[in-house]
Amino acid sequence: MIVVTWNIQWGRGVDGRVDLKRMVDTARQMGDFDILCLQEVADNYPGLAGAGTDNQFAQLAALLPGFHATEGVAVERHTPGLGRQRFGNMILSRLAPSQVLRHQLPWPADPAKPSMPRMALEAVFDVDNGPVRIVTTHLEYYAARQRAAQVEALRALQVEAAGHASGAKPANQAGRPFEPRGRDGRAILCGDFNCDAKDPPIARLQEPLGSAPSWTDAWTIANPGQARPHTVGVYDFAQWQGHAHCFDFFFVSQDLAQGVKRVEIDGLTQASDHQPLLLEIDLTR
Repeated sequence: MIVVTWNIQWGRGVDGRVDLKRMVDTARQMGDFDILCLQEVADNYPGLAGAGTDNQFAQLAALLPGFHATEGVAVERHTPGLGRQRFGNMILSRLAPSQVLRHQLPWPADPAKPSMPRMALEAVFDVDNGPVRIVTTHLEYYAARQRAAQVEALRALQVEAAGHASGAKPANQAGRPFEPRGRDGRAILCGDFNCDAKDPPIARLQEPLGSAPSWTDAWTIANPGQARPHTVGVYDFAQWQGHAHCFDFFFVSQDLAQGVKRVEIDGLTQASDHQPLLLEIDLTR
């Protein structure tokens, strides 16, 4: 399986131009992906430079015919004169997900910091040797307290999912909402975590989870001893004031670690203020 994750900044490149086709083409140039995970997808947000009133969820789905489009809306509002506005994450996949879960992340009050609701979008795929979960998220940028709470929620989510592997499977529920579907701790977690690789939340995310398989940074598995390239602010000096960071990650559950084949970062594209990442993983191992 090949997975690409990218904070696309609603399709806006360093040149100020919004071009969703450029995003998809750039991701395809990295590799023939099976799953594309995106953050900062906008619908009817003219307040975002260049976004206009377009429904980017629909536009991205149209750019990948044959793929299954799964929306993860973190922010949904109705604004006088504009109507419904949405902002969040998206998963586009060759294989239809067997189930989709949308997890609203904690948003503790912090009046001193600007913030917005955040969520984790989970799609479960049935592969040859069992279910695998793809989770993409975009954590809070300004408020460290909220970001820490969101990391704790992602840890709890992993424990919850692992518990479903041995949970009760009610009979005679085919075709009904109670019909059991596969879900366990085997998972890939990716997205924009809005903190650097050496920051405490990244270490906390990877601490042991008891009986559940813990999260492991896929970059360190695929590229041991190699310096991690920056993933944001590499070319956009105006927004990031010349400070580049490593904010974007792939984590895999410990039981998938041996299947990680490569993790790469496209350090050349300027189609967003973030750089896209690619993970290739053998799910049969």
